[in-house]
Order: sequence, then C-alpha cells, then structure tokens
Amino acid sequence: MVDAKDPPLLEIDGLSLTYVTRAGENPAVRGVSLTVRAGEAVGLAGESGCGKTTLALGVMGYLGRDCRRTGGAVRFQGRDMGALGAEELRRIRGSEIAMVYQEPSSALNPSLTVGAQLMEVPMIHGRVTGPEARERAVRMLADVHLADPERIMAAYPHQLSGGQQQRVVISMALLSNPSLLLLDEPTTALDATIEAGIVELIAEIRRTYGTALLFISHNLGLIRQVCDRVVIMYAGQAVEDGGVAQVFAAPRHPYTRGLFGCMTLPTAGRAARPPIPIPGQPPPPRQRPRGCTFAPRCGHFVDGLCNRAEVPMEKVPDAGPGHHVRCLRWRDAGAGERARQAAPLATPGEEILRVEGMGKDYVVHDRALGALVPGAGGRRLRANDGLTFSARRGETVAIVGETGCGKSTFAKVLMGLEAATSGRVRFDGADVGRVAVDKRTRRQLRALQMVFQDPDGTLNPSLSVGAQIGRAVKTLGVETDKAGIRRRVLRLLDLVKLPSEMAAFKPRQLSGGEKQRVAIARAFAGNPAMVVADEALSALDVSVQAAILELLTDIQRTRGTTLLFVTHDLGVVRYIAHRVVVMYLGRIMEQGSTDEVFAPPYHPYTEALLGAVPIADKGVVHRRVVLKGAVPSALDPPSGCPFHTRCPRKLGAVCETETPPERIAGAGHVIACHIPLEDLAAVEPVIKGAS
Repeated sequence: MVDAKDPPLLEIDGLSLTYVTRAGENPAVRGVSLTVRAGEAVGLAGESGCGKTTLALGVMGYLGRDCRRTGGAVRFQGRDMGALGAEELRRIRGSEIAMVYQEPSSALNPSLTVGAQLMEVPMIHGRVTGPEARERAVRMLADVHLADPERIMAAYPHQLSGGQQQRVVISMALLSNPSLLLLDEPTTALDATIEAGIVELIAEIRRTYGTALLFISHNLGLIRQVCDRVVIMYAGQAVEDGGVAQVFAAPRHPYTRGLFGCMTLPTAGRAARPPIPIPGQPPPPRQRPRGCTFAPRCGHFVDGLCNRAEVPMEKVPDAGPGHHVRCLRWRDAGAGERARQAAPLATPGEEILRVEGMGKDYVVHDRALGALVPGAGGRRLRANDGLTFSARRGETVAIVGETGCGKSTFAKVLMGLEAATSGRVRFDGADVGRVAVDKRTRRQLRALQMVFQDPDGTLNPSLSVGAQIGRAVKTLGVETDKAGIRRRVLRLLDLVKLPSEMAAFKPRQLSGGEKQRVAIARAFAGNPAMVVADEALSALDVSVQAAILELLTDIQRTRGTTLLFVTHDLGVVRYIAHRVVVMYLGRIMEQGSTDEVFAPPYHPYTEALLGAVPIADKGVVHRRVVLKGAVPSALDPPSGCPFHTRCPRKLGAVCETETPPERIAGAGHVIACHIPLEDLAAVEPVIKGAS
C-alpha cells in the first residue's frame, strides 16, 4: 500500500531537456514535475514525440551528447542524479533503477544466449559467482512464468517469441531487485493476448517485490489497468496529472478529453461511439506557440487569453487530491464539444471474393527449427489450413488473431506474393490463388492493392510524395502523359485530405499519419476494387488512428471499395467492420457479422481475444481473460482442435483428438468448436455496459 506521507522514491522537479542540433535547439521536455513513491505505479501518456521516452532516459542519465539538461532536477532516494559521478550512476543503473524498452529484440544481444545475458546482471551488480548467477537467472525466469527455464537459458533471442523475449527483458531488469522499474511501451509490439499476460505479470511484480513503476504508454486502457496515478504529456509539458480514477472519470484538459474521444471501443458500434480525431498535429519543438501549446488544436481557444503567456498547472478543487491541469479554460472543457456522429458503413453489394478451402504450406529446411523429415526434404509448415470465407463489394471484412495465425500469409496469397498450395481464391470471377503478381493482368493489379503496417518501409526516402504516387498512376495505366499524371496525383492527395503542396515533400518531412495517408493515396491510384490493410493502424497514435479510420470509411463509402482489414485491434474492428473472421494457427475458429462475433455465443478463443482488450472507459464492465501458455508451433500443431492446449473451456479427449465441427449459430455465423451452441450461448458476456 502506497503511503502519500512517505518521501518520494523518485522526484522529478521542473525538469527541462533540450536536444542541440545543427538546425538549432529542440526542447523535448519542458518543466515537467512528478513523483513516484515506493510501490507506486505512475503512468506517462501522450502522443508520439511528446517527450515521454526522453523523460525516462533523463531519469536514467542515458542522455547522449546532443541532449542537455536546461533546468530542474531528478532526485532518486533524495540524491540529485545530475550531481553524481559516472561510476555512481553506473552502479545505480540496473541495480536500483532498471528499464524495460519497447522493442525486446533490440535490447537483447543476438549473438549471446539468453542465459549468458541474464547472468551478467547479478555478476556485475551483485558481485556473485557464475553458478549463483545462473541459479538466480533460472529462478527469475520461472518467476515471470516462462515454461522450461533451462531451455530458455540455452536459447538465442531469435528462437523465442515476442512475448517470451519481453519476459526475458523483464527478468533481466528484475534480477538485481531494483526499487524503480521504468517501462517504455513494453507491450506495443505484442498481441492483445500476450499483452494481457505481461500486464498481469507487471501487477504480480508489484505485489511480490514492492517495485515502483514509471509506466510509459500511449494506450490509456493499459494505464488504467496498471497505474495508480497518470501524467498526460503534450509537446514536452505535463498538461494534466492526478489519480487514475479521477482523471479517467472526469478528464479536465481538452487534450486529455481528445485522447479519450479518439479511442475505439469493442463495446460500441459505429453509430454509438465513433472516434473523433483531434484536429491538426503537435507543433514541432522549435515552432511551439506562445502560451498554451495545445491552442492551435483546441476548440476552446480564446485569443488574447490562451496565447498571452505561459499557462501554469492549476489544482482542480472539486477533484481528488493531487489532480492538476494546465489549462485556463478547463471549467468549460466539456461545453460545446461536437456531437459524436458517424455516417453509416457502406452497403455491401455482390460477392467479389470467395475463398474455398485454401491452404498454404511451406517446406522448412532449417535444422535449427527441427529435425528434417527423412526423404521429404524438410518439415512441412501449414500456415493456412482450409480457409473458407467471402467478401462483397463495398464490405469491410476484418481478419483477426494473434501473430502467427496466418492472417498476413493469406494476404500475401491474395496479392500474388505467395502461391496457394491447395483450394481456390476467386477474385472478381478469376482464380488468383496460384497466379504470381508479375503474371497478373494490369486490370487485376489495379483492382487489388495493399496498405502495409509500416509506411516508412514502403515509401522511397529519395523520391517526393508526388513522384511516388505518380509512379503508381503510370505503372497501373491510369494516366500516361505528365499533365494527366499530375492531375491524378493532386486528386489523390485531396482524396486523403493532404494539401497539394505536399506533392513536393520527401517522406522524412511528413508525420507518421501523413506517411500512412500517402500510402493510402498510392493504394487508391488505380481505383481498386479491393484494398488489403495489413495492420495499417497498429503503429499509429490513437489520434492519428481515428483520422485514418475516418478517411478509410469515407473513401469506401464514396467508391464502394472492399476492405480486407488485417488487425489484432478489436476496438477498431467493432467500429469499421461488417464481418469478422477469427483465425488461430492457420484455421478459422469463428466468422460472422461484427455484432454476432462480439456477443455470445462465441468461440473460447474469440472470448479470450475480447477479454484481453485493455479498455479505458470506466463505464464498461469487462471480464478479463488471460490465456496461459504460448501459441504452439505451426511446425508441430496440436491434433484435434488447435486451440485445445490453451483453451480454458476444454471438454477433454475429444478436443485433443477430433477436428471440431462447424456449428451454425446464425445466418453466416459459424463457430468451429466441440462445445454445444447452447453452452456457448450461456457464457457471460466478456464486455458490456455498466449496469
């Protein structure tokens, strides 16, 4: 139990940090103050670039030569971290303060075994012998619920899943029993089910070790689950702070309210609670406005008041203790906000895609992944197994499931980047399942386009935006002369709500959301009949996600484009999709309309996916479901139902030995499960409104 009377373990007092570049100074953190007491969890939330990670690195003293402290102080256990020598800082890092980074694969050395890396921590910080360090490492791996710790110790990082790697990194941070743990977006790259397990582990670490946490995340649902208090940051400043219960129940700053308004919820459909994007973009560090930095994006801005002078943090008198807000008009923050209205989804037309029993196999020759099958040349990995579903013109079909379930493999087959091994993939009347992309007609290429997860990986950094979109226009044969191509480029930029002058920009001059809009414009260069969006929103802030969602649905409604939406975000699915296909280990577990899939009866795996979603809305009753164990290897899938090794509702031997039957729960609603429909229908809903 945290005692507010205890002295702070960590005290950040008016800290300002500035990056010095050839172009000038970039103030990244400006006058931020917060405290973390022993055993307490404090969350840092805000859009990318708001200064969260820089603040954490400032606590650790990991600032490079291009960053300097221009004001304030960081005190840990009463000691000024800025006044400590290099040797004393080195002793504190890893032993008393530890950090877990966003991407576990970059925090682990690929050339060393997990055991060698774990043993270094107690040997360096605890001055213990090798055998004792090994014993501690094995025990810690067991404490973070990694099965077979000895096997994990002998493995290299690439031989572990993302969830296993993150647990290893957390083990490494805990081996010296630190008083303070900094977690920088520790679950961003993980599936919702793995994320739920990590969040449960973090809560257990607090209970077991009494470790204080500074938890950085842009996901307010996770902040609500993990933290006692929250600090909302914008443009390098703290704009609101207070207890999670108080801030989430009644956010006072317009920016905080905007973040909540951007979120999609798996409880509400499109008409009930559409996300509302925050207008504009955060200002660049050297172009922040005078007065309130949020003023250019705020609907409550008053000229001569909000832009007159620096806005101080102010105590909210009618809230709980410690609730502060940096806004002169916070009392009016809820007045005059535009109503949540969303146009209906497009009405689906005739069938355009039919997938019939599609399978995709790979032959694996790497001996590190298992013994070769004698006489067969390798082990057979079945990525897709008997997929059968359809999509209609103007319809959005969401394909959901954990990493490795085969979602992206199917997308590659559809796009001609892979060839189906069995079954048929009929698009617009033609079987394209075994037709490679370079063998398809220009008409087929125009009709099928893709938007990828990472726009940085698909945009050429040396070409302007206009040149890249224009190349697609010319290649697809839409226009051939320069004037026609330019007109088409400008129309496409207007379609995705980007200014025409952006045609001359290079990708490095754009924000993440703007880059994804360019990728969408390029995908629509040939008026496609279907666009495959493969995790196209997962790398974006919630504010940018809301804007891109609005854009996609607007384009679909006006053009009748079919969207195949590959994602693990069920909140987005609830908002954008007509129908949902749930996949696990290459097979379809359930499919049906969005309303049918989000309510009982549902497959136990669908139930687990819904139960793992972090929800920030305090008005929602959410039954948490945390799956145990890892996803089995596709090289050695379980017999019977592939989900039986993790299923909390497993019936017995029948689930282990027999392929589950397809139970018809309604017109188009199919559940592949041995459990009778009446029993599945009797399951308590995972998510529902407050009673």
